[in-house]
Amino acid sequence: MAASMPSQALVTHVLVALFGMGSWVSVNSLWVELPVVVKRLPEGWNLPAYLSVLIALGNVGPVAVTLTHRLAPGRLQERWLIHAIQTLGIVVALFLALFWDRTAVVAGEEHSLAYLVLAFLLALACCTSNVTFLPFMYQFPQVFIRTFFIGQGLSALLPCVAALGQGVGQLECRNGTHGNTSEPHYLEENFPATTYFWLLLALLGVSALAFLGLVGWPSRAGGAEEPRRSSKDSVETEESFPLQDGSTPTSESSTEIAAPKATPFWTGRNVYLLGLLGVSNALTNGVLPSVQSYSCLPYGSLTYHLSVVLSNIANPVACFIAMFLLCRSLLGLAIISAFGGIFGAYLLALAALSPCPPLVGSPVGVALVVLAWILFMGLFSYLKVVIGSLLHDSGHAALVWCGGVIQAGSLVGALLMFPLTSVYHLFQSGQDCAENCPA
Repeated sequence: MAASMPSQALVTHVLVALFGMGSWVSVNSLWVELPVVVKRLPEGWNLPAYLSVLIALGNVGPVAVTLTHRLAPGRLQERWLIHAIQTLGIVVALFLALFWDRTAVVAGEEHSLAYLVLAFLLALACCTSNVTFLPFMYQFPQVFIRTFFIGQGLSALLPCVAALGQGVGQLECRNGTHGNTSEPHYLEENFPATTYFWLLLALLGVSALAFLGLVGWPSRAGGAEEPRRSSKDSVETEESFPLQDGSTPTSESSTEIAAPKATPFWTGRNVYLLGLLGVSNALTNGVLPSVQSYSCLPYGSLTYHLSVVLSNIANPVACFIAMFLLCRSLLGLAIISAFGGIFGAYLLALAALSPCPPLVGSPVGVALVVLAWILFMGLFSYLKVVIGSLLHDSGHAALVWCGGVIQAGSLVGALLMFPLTSVYHLFQSGQDCAENCPA
C-alpha cells in the first residue's frame, strides 16, 4: 500500500500538468502559427492586430464568471464549467482545422471571417480558464499548484516545438536579378497549417481526458494534507472570502471541527503578492511578447527562434525548480522581480533601437539577447508559481483572485502595447536580406 503512494502522486502530477497545459495552448498555437496563416489570409500582417483585439474581447468570459461568483455564490459548479470550456475548445479547434482558410466579403472587403470568429471563441475559452482551472486546484495539496504552472508552461512550449518541426519562418537569401542585391525566399513548411491545427485538437483532447482523470482520482481530496473545509464549515469566513463557491470536497470529520477564526483576505501581504503577479503577467504576457520580434530579428532569424523556444523551456523549468525551492520571503520576491525587470528593460531597449541595436552582427549580441529572454521568462515564471503557491494558503477565493489578476495583468500589457506597435509604429523592423545598419 505504501509503495503505491509515490506512483499515485506521480500520476496525479502528470494529470495536473496535462490539465494545465490545456489552459492556454489554443491562443499560444494561434500566435505561433501566424507566420504561416498570414500568407493565406486576406488580412496579411494586420492579422496580429486583429488577434490582439479578439483576445482582449475574450475577457468577457472571466468577467462573467467573477461577477457570477460575486452576485450568486455557489451557483457555478467549477467542474461542469471546466467541462464546458474544454468542450468549447475542442469543438472550435475541430472547426478551425476544417475551415480556417475560408473567407467572406464583409462591408465590401474580403475577410477571414471563419478564422476570426473561431479565434475569438478560443480566446474566450482560454481567458475563462484562468478563473476556473486555477481555483479548481484548491482541492489539491499546495505542491500540485506548482505542477499546474508547469503545465501552463507546456502550453507555450509544445506549440513552439511543433512550429519548429513545421519549419515556420525559415528563409534563405538568394541573389537578386539586379546588381549585387539579395532577395528573401521563404521556404515551404514541412506540413501545412491544417495539420498544425489538428495537432492543437489532439492536445486539447489530451487535456480534457486528464481532467476527467483528476475528477475521479483518489488523491483529489488532498492526500496526506488535511481536508478542505466545506461551504457549511466556512459560513463564518464567507465575508473574508466572498467568492467561495462551496465546490471543495467535504469530509465528515470536518463538520465536527469548529471553524477557525476568520482571516481577512485583503491583507497587505496578499495585496502585495497580487500586485507583483499583475505586473509580472503584464510584462510576460503583454508587453515583451509584443516586441520580441523587434528585439531578436535584427540578430537573425535563428536568434529569434532560439529566444522563443528556450524562453518557453525556461518557463516549465522554473516551475519545476519551485517544487523544491520555494521563496517565501517578500523581500526575496521583490529582488527576483527587480532582476527580471532589468532583463525586461534591456530587451525593451533592444526593441526600441531596432533595426540597429547594439552588437548587431556579433556572436556576443546574439548570446546576450537569447540569455536575456531565458532569464526574463525564467525569473518571472518562478515568481508567478511562488505567488500562486502562497495564495493557495489563503483559500479558494484567493485562487479566484489570482486567476483574475493574471488575466487583468495580461490584458493591460497587451492593450498598452497595441497602439505603440500597431498605431504609432514606435518600433521599426528591418528588411530581410538587406543591410539595415550601414557602417
